[in-house]
Amino acid sequence: MLRASDTGFGVMLPSFDPFRMGRPPLLAGAVLAEELGFDSGWVGDHLSFHPPVLDALTSLAAVAGRTNRLVLGTGVLLLPLRHAVWTAKQVATVAELAPDRLLLGVGVGGENPAEWEAAGVPVAERGRRLDEGLEIITALLRGKPVDHPGPLLPVRSPALEPFPDVPPPIVVGGRSDAGLRRAARVADGWLGVWLSARRLAEVRTQLDEYAAQYARPRCTVLQMVFAHVTDDVDAGRAEAAAFAKGQYGLGYEKLERWVLVGHEARVADGLAELRDAGAEGFVVVPAAADALTQYHRLAGVRALLDG
Repeated sequence: MLRASDTGFGVMLPSFDPFRMGRPPLLAGAVLAEELGFDSGWVGDHLSFHPPVLDALTSLAAVAGRTNRLVLGTGVLLLPLRHAVWTAKQVATVAELAPDRLLLGVGVGGENPAEWEAAGVPVAERGRRLDEGLEIITALLRGKPVDHPGPLLPVRSPALEPFPDVPPPIVVGGRSDAGLRRAARVADGWLGVWLSARRLAEVRTQLDEYAAQYARPRCTVLQMVFAHVTDDVDAGRAEAAAFAKGQYGLGYEKLERWVLVGHEARVADGLAELRDAGAEGFVVVPAAADALTQYHRLAGVRALLDG
């Protein structure tokens, strides 16, 4: 049975186009990630963001048909933006196409108010909508009918078929205390980003304390890490800066302390520090124009980390 810990050494698949080079090489990236032995491939989720972006669940449905072993994850699905019942149908479809290979990562988002306006969803309600949406989708993915009174998402739905033999494990993203509590309360894993090793160790302790309060098993701690593997550090930093601008609309100074730039050993050392602080799996995002070339070099990083 799939668990969040099966993330292992994962990579973000190219479903965004931060350098505006044209169609992202999503399927080629997924096939290569599997060939190189990575454990999982992930996609992000936005309706509208700084770069062009492919739809997350549609992307994973396509990837499911081109891979056989790779664990697939949403990192993270903005469930509050979406209709919970339709989302359950889409998630169940991906799970049917990739049996026991789907991790459902969810989060509140909120970085881009325009996409919330476009979806007709108040940004201020996103946390409560996520909690209600999780309740709805979890029941539907177990093959149960739903009669949910709201208050924000009143839904009555018959059971949806097909539904997975085993529902996809839930992974919750979010660095806030509410996000940590949500993960401890309902999830198998927690996905962090933009965290130092020191802060990650603190989060590990917090998650364990909250799990004890809810009388639930401890969450698997996953960490999203941005990396550019290169022998030319100055050129790597320049390209990582262009990635930060294209992906997030931010200057590199805002993100630099969390981006690993350098040769394989340097990046492996950075990941090892996070692993020692409590990270039990990684989702590595290539901060580069050529994600597929980075995959080859990240395979070398993974070999050093495992060695």
